[in-house]
Amino acid sequence: MYHVIGRPFPGAPFPGLYVAPAVFAAQMQTLAVAGYHGVTLNQVRGAWRGDGTLPPRPIVLTFDNGYRSQYAHALPVLRDLGWVADENLQLVGLPPRQGGLSERQVRALVAAGWELDTQGFSHADLVRLSPRQLRYQVSVARRVIERRYHVPVNWFCYPSGDYNPTVVAAVKAAGYVGSTTVAPGWARPSDNPYELPRIRVLRDTSPRALLALVAASRRAPRPPVAYPPGA
Repeated sequence: MYHVIGRPFPGAPFPGLYVAPAVFAAQMQTLAVAGYHGVTLNQVRGAWRGDGTLPPRPIVLTFDNGYRSQYAHALPVLRDLGWVADENLQLVGLPPRQGGLSERQVRALVAAGWELDTQGFSHADLVRLSPRQLRYQVSVARRVIERRYHVPVNWFCYPSGDYNPTVVAAVKAAGYVGSTTVAPGWARPSDNPYELPRIRVLRDTSPRALLALVAASRRAPRPPVAYPPGA
């Protein structure tokens, strides 16, 4: 789970979510040398359902919110490796200084084989919304992205990892095939597809530390039915 591929500006509210471009490139090279290969959630689901195959060590790289730096710095690195990734697009609300993807840049990601998924319109706290607001963030956002970019949007990403059974029900009703959390762990075919774990990559995560995190995630507990806000 990545956010900004860049250095934090002075006063950045969440500096830990920034990974320097050189560090990101080194992380990807380290994963590649260890035998990993970047794939999408749709590819994983297809293989789990018997509709496709995966490389020996598949890994899904997810990029949250839709920061412009994901196009500028992550895309070239992954393209050189022949890898693809998942963009969890947030349609509105990114602070201008942090920069959001333009429609042209989103289309470039799609053309490069990236999968387009979403966190909804505005990274809202879904557990606090009314039923109408929840449908807007989950269902309407999906239709807007599919209509705008002419691709299926099959996976939802819970903003800040906040969800409960009501949110999960709304995601299912909107037609998503699954969702990702911020709970650390190793995704398995037997998992609930609406509570898939991920590994958060932070500013001080060295390439070697990332390999250790991936290995340790095999032993992590399964995500809870409701994940506490702010976790």
